[in-house]
Amino acid sequence: MLEDLTTAASSPTTWPTAYPQGYAVVDVETTGLARDDRIISAAVYRLDARGEVEDHWYTTVNPERDPGPVWIHGLTSEALEGAPLFQDIAEEFATRLDGRVLVAHNAVFDWQMIAREYARAKSEAPVRQRLCTIALSKELGLPLPNHKLESLAAHFGVVQQRAHHALDDARVLAETFRPSLRAAAARGVRLPLLECRPLTEWSDRPVPRQSGGGYDSYRPTSWRPSRKRPVCPHPNPGRYEDGKPLKQGMRVAFSGDTSVERDLLEDRAVEAGLHVATSLSRLTSLLVTNDPDSATSKVVKARQFGTPVVDEAAFGQLLRDVEPADG
Repeated sequence: MLEDLTTAASSPTTWPTAYPQGYAVVDVETTGLARDDRIISAAVYRLDARGEVEDHWYTTVNPERDPGPVWIHGLTSEALEGAPLFQDIAEEFATRLDGRVLVAHNAVFDWQMIAREYARAKSEAPVRQRLCTIALSKELGLPLPNHKLESLAAHFGVVQQRAHHALDDARVLAETFRPSLRAAAARGVRLPLLECRPLTEWSDRPVPRQSGGGYDSYRPTSWRPSRKRPVCPHPNPGRYEDGKPLKQGMRVAFSGDTSVERDLLEDRAVEAGLHVATSLSRLTSLLVTNDPDSATSKVVKARQFGTPVVDEAAFGQLLRDVEPADG
């Protein structure tokens, strides 16, 4: 399979006419992961229809608030003090995106952050479709140990120089997207394109915050429409054990408010190979809740069944290194 993909990526014989005519490979660094967090840097590599680089662009952005996890992105308040505001770079950013498919690693997150920034600026990003490179790698059946960008880079022999720097992450993504796109074209694979719906309004109202581990962030309402998710392909390896990593196939349930939007948190869990459970049973591997003393049905059942419980911040750390399922 790997040899076939490599050959296909280097010399596609035909090019599907239904494929997009251009792409904008994007990476944004942010103050956090929640609804009220802000973009602090952005990079765009514009690619033509066959994945060749046309140009690239990078900017820092003053978020008008604390920069969040400096230990991850390296951008301090001092470094961002003289940076332009988002509304000052919105037009140039839009020029880079206009008429192209937005490509990103975990594209739902990048798109949500971009859409919110444009809504704050009382504008819309000129993007109608997005493509997630995680979804594309799954369509191609790439033999990756996990779906981190560094694993995708290693698979294609792309050297990552500055992880979590928007410009370098976008470069790495562009260089891994090109062979992926060509392999898809050669095999006639349908690209996993999704619609981008812009926000039409935004209100910067004061929002309640919570502290303790992870990012201080927005606590949204607990009401959400139901979402049907694909069946987890991995068997349940059992319960989570404290001090050990999560393992693909584990059944994870969520209870109560989360600082990161619940849909995004669940998407990250699914992409890591976990099974997101809508209810709690004796088979549940782990319950994620920021209020372990509450009387919600899931928390009560977790006490009854002895189900392990962690908070959202700890779960976020565990998601960074999920063990692959037993082969």
